[in-house]
Amino acid sequence: PAGATTNSASGVTDLGRCRAVLEAMAEAGMPLLVHGEVTDPDVDIFDREAVFIERVLGPLLEQMPGLKVVMEHITTRQAAEFVAAGPPRLGATVTPQHLMYNRNEIFRGGLRPHAFCLPVLKRETHRRALVEAATSGSPKFFLGTDSAPHPRGAKESACGCAGIFSAPVALQCYAEVFEAAGRLDRLEAFASLNGPAFYGLPPSEDTVTLVKRPFAVPEEYVFGASVVVPIAAGTQLSWSLAD
Repeated sequence: PAGATTNSASGVTDLGRCRAVLEAMAEAGMPLLVHGEVTDPDVDIFDREAVFIERVLGPLLEQMPGLKVVMEHITTRQAAEFVAAGPPRLGATVTPQHLMYNRNEIFRGGLRPHAFCLPVLKRETHRRALVEAATSGSPKFFLGTDSAPHPRGAKESACGCAGIFSAPVALQCYAEVFEAAGRLDRLEAFASLNGPAFYGLPPSEDTVTLVKRPFAVPEEYVFGASVVVPIAAGTQLSWSLAD
């Protein structure tokens, strides 16, 4: 949707105008990957995902029974329940930040611009629902980092960019979440198998190995002429990538 996140100003303003495109996508077997939020200024920012499901996604799935849809980076209990109860052609990705943090993280000890992303972090009840969905073993949920590397100056400003940079440490973060939930045995499917299966693709033959070894997340990474601050910067995670 137009204005839903960083660099989306030229996005869709009326899904009805895309009907022919969506019909062609359904015919071709091309899935719709969508940032599921309305951008109506009268809708509270914390309710935009739930309202999108009610006003847009629910009706779309009914009107176009042949269209596959992925709700990218879901953030709410409503989204997790909607996807779980929906048809097999509906899937969802979940980010590490929405599994690890609730909205308190944005204001922990002050304003934390590096914890600001869109969709915005939600209440603890939503985080717990996402953890339950991601670790449930359901093939409808799979990894999607939504990693967004913005230079420090673009985040720490009067009007900072939305986005959390997680690429270098995402797998370690997911491992923390799955281990805490007692479901570490389901991480491989979430990270490597469910996504390809949903898209009808073979899983990658390449592998990575996680080991139970402390990993100190850097305070920052070099990013061109600037630096970028990662998720969990300056903290220690319990998992590392094997050398």
